[in-house]
Formats: sequence, structure tokens, C-alpha cells
Amino acid sequence: MRILKFFMGNSHSGPDMSVIVGEWRFIAQRVTRSITYYYTSRTPGGNNPSPSPPTISPTSSHLDTPFPSPSLSTPLLPDLPSHHNVSSVLTPSALDVPTLSPSSPTFSPRPLLLLFPWLGARPGAMAKYRDLYLARGLDILSVESTVWHFLWPRWGLEYGAEVLEVLGDPRFKGRPLLVHAFSIGGYTFTQLLSQMVREPHKYPGLAQQVVGHVYDSMVVGSLEHMAKGLGLTLFPHIEPLVRYTALLYFWLFKSQTVYYYDKSIQVFYNSPVTAPALFFFCENDALCDPVAMEAVLDFWRKRGIAVETGKWKESVHAAHLRCHPEEYLSTLEKFMISLNITPLRAKM
Repeated sequence: MRILKFFMGNSHSGPDMSVIVGEWRFIAQRVTRSITYYYTSRTPGGNNPSPSPPTISPTSSHLDTPFPSPSLSTPLLPDLPSHHNVSSVLTPSALDVPTLSPSSPTFSPRPLLLLFPWLGARPGAMAKYRDLYLARGLDILSVESTVWHFLWPRWGLEYGAEVLEVLGDPRFKGRPLLVHAFSIGGYTFTQLLSQMVREPHKYPGLAQQVVGHVYDSMVVGSLEHMAKGLGLTLFPHIEPLVRYTALLYFWLFKSQTVYYYDKSIQVFYNSPVTAPALFFFCENDALCDPVAMEAVLDFWRKRGIAVETGKWKESVHAAHLRCHPEEYLSTLEKFMISLNITPLRAKM
């Protein structure tokens, strides 16, 4: 699409932004202004001038690489929406992260995580999840969302098409995909699904590439839940005002909002992705109706989809890892084992 080509065509050129930890170098490459590619590279002697992501070892085992316990010092609560520079996470002195270069080296397919952060997620908070998967040998494509992707669904659909175009790049095409979506990230992923359903001839076999999907703190329920979620995420101190304003907006532009939300819900219920799924949620989440969530889970199970859950009576939206670290990591580890993805042995 023109927007994607503009971003990719106007990216800065230069070396990848990276940081070395032990034998591994973590590399971040900006694909577009809202999509970043992360991968690891072996660095013998701490120096590898020609990074190439290592291939998967067929003898590796999930049991050999348990999820490490992350540092829980950084809050995981949603923040005000902002556009973060990846270089501020990995290389504070850098100004930007260059796009993928057509001359980048090719490598054997390895699992690719599609990571959909919550709205306004801080880099430090997302780094905890990103490092879990990098240490486990997965590459990551982080897809950030904006509030406008939700408030004007047509833009969300266009963004979904851009993400699908990125997945068609030779560096990503055909690779096993794992999805991990937080809060509004679940909505963004649903826009990808909507495009796949609308134009199946453009994305043949893509749904089958998804070997598993994880949903953390999805916003499920009525328009009230959606409006309340906007208020709590954008301006928590005046949440009631934002909520009522959002409901008025939904009513005034019903054909451009509610109509598309209903379509998205139908697509998610009947998702073309039938791989095993894991849902993290809690009963006291103001942004999620637990009854509606259980209805989704029951419907998927009746479709024959293997569904696992990490559920708590009390927790915090998009902060289950911080509130229940051992249970969260244990549940995620078991789910990864069940997917039979053979990751690279962790060398951290």
C-alpha cells in the first residue's frame, strides 16, 4: 500500500540497532513507524559484524528452555498513547532504527511472534514480554496500535492490510506464527483476520501458519466496556467524561463504528485461525465482561479449537504478569510446550 511504501521508502539507512548480552546480540529493525522487527544473533567473542539469525536446532526441547523470571520493577499499567522510538530501549544514544534492507541475509525459517501491545504501552513494560520470547529463540514483529485504529475502524482495516503486506515480505513469508495480543492489540489482530476473510485469495495459507495465539486482557463485552476502556487508558482521571463522550460518538457515527465493531466480533468468533489459544483474564477487569469472555471460549471449544486459560478473581488489566508472575509464566510455558514449537536453546 502507498502508506507502507512511503514509510519503508523514507526510512534511514545505516547499521541495525542492537545490544549485546552474553553470547547474543539483540537487534531491532524498524519496518514502518509502528512495526518493529526484533531478532537475536550469536556473537562469538562478543563481536559479530555480519549478524544472521541462528537457525532452529531440531534437538532443542521446551523443557530445556523455561521462561526466565523477568524483572518486575517496571509497572505494566497502560499509559497515555505515545509513539516510542525503539532505539530508546536498546540504544539510548541512537536517533532512529533503520528499515529492513533488501540486502539483508536470508536464513532458515524460525518461529515469528506477532506481538500486539496494549494502547500506549511503555517500552520498558513491553520489553519484559519481548525478552521472554527472544530468550526462547523466537523472532518478534511488534505491531503497535493507535486509538484512531479503533475509533475509525476503516483506518484499522487499512492498518491490518499494511501488516499483512509486511508478513508477505520474503523475510517473514511462510514462517510459523505465534500471536500474543494485549487489550486493543486483540482488536488490531482481528482487523488482520477481517482482511484475510474479505480477500482469502490474497493470503492463502496464512491462517494455517498461525500455530498458536495468546490473548491477554482482551476488551470483551458491550459498547460500555469499549468506552470505559478508552477512558481508563487515555484519561483515567476523567474516565466518566471520556466514556460518555465515546458513547455519544458511537451513536453519532454508528454506521462507521458500531457496524464495523459488530462485523469484527463476528470475524473473531468465527476466526479462520483454528490453532490452540490461550486467554489471560480476570473477573474484576472493568474492561472485560467475564460472562461474555466465557461465551467466546465455549463457542471456540465447540468449534474444536483447543482453548486454555489463565484466570484470576482479582488482577489488573494488562498487568497479570506483574500481579501473578509465577502463574502467568507457568501457564505460558505449558502452552508453548503444547504447541510443539522447537525453539533455539536459550544462551542467556
